[in-house]
Amino acid sequence: MNPKVTCGAIIEKDDKILLTKRKIEPYKGYWCLPGGHVDWGEKVEEAMRREVKEETNLDFEPEFFKYYNEIIPEINWHAVVFIFAGSFSGEIKINEKEVEDFKWFSESETKKAKLAFINREILEDYFRHV
Repeated sequence: MNPKVTCGAIIEKDDKILLTKRKIEPYKGYWCLPGGHVDWGEKVEEAMRREVKEETNLDFEPEFFKYYNEIIPEINWHAVVFIFAGSFSGEIKINEKEVEDFKWFSESETKKAKLAFINREILEDYFRHV
């Protein structure tokens, strides 16, 4: 299985992280960082801006945080995930095709949330570094 290339955004406001609730499989109904697939030939930063805009309507200025090798055999999933933090502007308006809901989570709330993919590991890393 060839790994996919994906990206995720850590968008922070008032010491809380924006998470979106997935409306599609895999992990339908789980919370995750806004993001998605990087298209062939697309720069990862461009994909990050595009995915955040598509899912949340926010304009996001990505700053590289870290990458992860995400392997989840239960769903036959392998992806290299590029994670970005950064600043944003605009008002949230979710894309109802992909996203069911959004919420700003505190660090303690992320520990209790039902998170998709390896988002728990990513957020634990992030909170250790800020």
